[in-house]
Amino acid sequence: MKYLSTRGGMAPQSFSDILLEGLAPDGGLALPESIPTIDEATLESWRSLSYAELATRILTLFIDDIPPADLDRLTHAAYRAEVFGSQAIVPLKPLRNGMTLLGLSEGPTLAFKDMAMQFLGQAFEYVLDKRGATLNILGATSGDTGSAAEYALRGKRGVSVFMLSPHGRMSSFQRAQMYTLQDANIHNIAVKGVFDECQDIVKAIAGDLAFKSQYHIGAVNSINWARIAAQIVYYFWGWLRATSGPGQQVSFAVPSGNFGNILAGHFARQMGLPIRRLVLATNENNVLEEFFRTGVYRPRPAAHTHATSSPSMDISRASNFERFVFDLLDRDPARVRACWDALADKGEFDLGEMRPLFESRYGFVAGVSTHADRLETIRAVHQDSGVLIDPHTADGVKVAAEYMEPGIPMLVLETALPAKFGDTILEATGKPAPLPEALRNLDELPQRVVLMACDAGQMRDYIRQHAPVAA
Repeated sequence: MKYLSTRGGMAPQSFSDILLEGLAPDGGLALPESIPTIDEATLESWRSLSYAELATRILTLFIDDIPPADLDRLTHAAYRAEVFGSQAIVPLKPLRNGMTLLGLSEGPTLAFKDMAMQFLGQAFEYVLDKRGATLNILGATSGDTGSAAEYALRGKRGVSVFMLSPHGRMSSFQRAQMYTLQDANIHNIAVKGVFDECQDIVKAIAGDLAFKSQYHIGAVNSINWARIAAQIVYYFWGWLRATSGPGQQVSFAVPSGNFGNILAGHFARQMGLPIRRLVLATNENNVLEEFFRTGVYRPRPAAHTHATSSPSMDISRASNFERFVFDLLDRDPARVRACWDALADKGEFDLGEMRPLFESRYGFVAGVSTHADRLETIRAVHQDSGVLIDPHTADGVKVAAEYMEPGIPMLVLETALPAKFGDTILEATGKPAPLPEALRNLDELPQRVVLMACDAGQMRDYIRQHAPVAA
């Protein structure tokens, strides 16, 4: 399996190469040359597999430069009961009216990002050891990617992490999870701006090929294909547990900001998983919902990106969206480049003529949830089922309810545990969210973070001063 760029300017590369590269040299995103397909018999034979065994089966389809036995060892090291709290790894939690929660937040940072990051931590260390190499991870987070990456990579050989976050735009719990880490290989930088501006700094530095090469810069955001590949696994896992026989359809509702989580569902569907609909849920920052409603992709400037009570989705420029557009435009890199050129020139591009295909070919539908919706949904789900959900998951539940169909199970992808968003839970229910015992005193620990202006030059200087392996 070789990988190409969405913009057509990268020679075919192996999985290990794109794992360490992140953004493609031409500014595009890496994708497999072809999408493997799973037949019905194979899918049925997977029903009894553990999560780690299922991960091995699926990831082997995308990774052929790591021996299968080694890959199996990596997945079993990543997906352990000691890390995720039980052998289930991803439990299914019934809600109401045929809706079920896919429990993706049982990992060490209480968010779905752990599902991919725990595998990435193992894969980075393995490949770097094999190559005798080192890597400086540069990433941006709106709240959950940062802590999941840092917990997965803290103390890992050959890896340092430089994580940008928007100053004042995360919950206090999210900040504490990241900033209390004291590991020497972890660097937290709070940027005076919004998430999109943090992401712009990451992309500017990744696009500086000389600097990227000199300081061995890699990526851990979902621009890294390995993140998407690892997330595909839980769509198969959910389907296998929500159905009893071949061909049965399931819909998935996904709270979406950067488009990586639902993109994994898109690829699972392309692989042959019987997915009826992919229900995209946004908060008030509804750029993606607007696209699926109108065909116009019109990211908002930072000043018009709302600060909401589902802050991990306060994103206007979805960095993974380019991978879907690549498929939508029949994998034609010239047409993709034209779209992103128009985006740079006019601030938008219009694919309205493709609108009939959004659902008919790809299963995508979309909706919006507001702060009032979140509060009402959190209250109603808790009263009806006894399950407490976080505000992002509430966005997913609210929009999922609009697309329920008789006889089609609806799985809502859990984003995080409610403990990470205590203020909103208190407002919704009148009671504080319960905290895991191990994290009760997190906000009392000393924090280590650098406050920085929104400036790629300053970030380059910081990396020069702190990267342990400059050439």
